[in-house]
Amino acid sequence: MTFLPDAGYAPTAEDRASLDAWFAEYDAQSAQRDVQSMADMAVFPLNLVSDDAAGNGRSAQWDREQYIATMTQVMGDGSEDITFESTRTPVFLSPVLAVVFSDSTMTVDGRSKQLRYADILVRRDGTWAFQTMIQGGWGDNL
Repeated sequence: MTFLPDAGYAPTAEDRASLDAWFAEYDAQSAQRDVQSMADMAVFPLNLVSDDAAGNGRSAQWDREQYIATMTQVMGDGSEDITFESTRTPVFLSPVLAVVFSDSTMTVDGRSKQLRYADILVRRDGTWAFQTMIQGGWGDNL
């Protein structure tokens, strides 16, 4: 369970609803493996933070093309059935900045894997977009 710190901003019901709607759309695009539409929901350059097999922290910045190429490889060719069930815990730093902790179960062809990650989202012109992805175990791929 993730406990929320007092970040100094109390989100409104609309703040939370808009963020939940954004994640519902992102999850739908992910389930369809629509990587182009997923990329439309990001701010580039996209920051990535992870750790590598040697136990070192790693970071990178990807442009849209790198994101599309990598996510296309990670998501597969669509021959496998993939679903996500996620519990998200947002920490709003302001009305337009949120750090969202996700506890997810990814199921691929009946095999499930637990995931924990965080995203930093920004809201511009009323629309959320992810700008930073943080998850352990991906550093060797950055």
